[in-house]
Amino acid sequence: MKRTPTETWNIIWPVLSKKYKRTKTFLDHNNTWELLVAVILSAQMTDEGVNKISTALFKRFPAPEVMANAKISEITKYVKNVNYFNAKARYLKKTAEILVNNFHGQVPDNADDLMTLSGVGRKTAVAVLANGFGKHVGIPVDTHVIRFAKRFGLSHHSDATKIEQDLLKIIPRKNWNLAGYAIKEYGRKEGRARGYKSAEDPIAVALKQV
Repeated sequence: MKRTPTETWNIIWPVLSKKYKRTKTFLDHNNTWELLVAVILSAQMTDEGVNKISTALFKRFPAPEVMANAKISEITKYVKNVNYFNAKARYLKKTAEILVNNFHGQVPDNADDLMTLSGVGRKTAVAVLANGFGKHVGIPVDTHVIRFAKRFGLSHHSDATKIEQDLLKIIPRKNWNLAGYAIKEYGRKEGRARGYKSAEDPIAVALKQV
């Protein structure tokens, strides 16, 4: 008999939460400004790649006011090793300007205000709220989450927003944050697109045994 997504999740979660347990973001940061910058840079980029350039970047631009007054060309020098660095440099400068002009230089603590910033969509807003403010309003849907949801039949959509809504329906709210971390950890270890072997995947094995 075919399982519902909720039934599948109830089998997956004990394995996922034990084997891929993680309680914090992979991105290095010391405050909400650094977190926001790192998450913007992480789009279409590995967290490890962002962490390699973030120390120097944060040292040079320790606050929105500093970045708002910098030239795009200088910001670009610090982020040139991330994907789409030209666009991201523009996003960062514009975001810094908005923070200074509209939010007294402070990173806002709600999704609506966060999404007025340049380069910030729902995924980024959800990640900043969870990791910067301890507010869990959803699950950041990246490539790892999309592949995970499709692999195990938790969503049949391709759109990240619809996938998130499907996941939020089957995952208890108290587990949203931990589930997001665990799925990403799973993705880094087992979720590769090529060369995947279900027989070596603890979650796939668990699903076959029930």
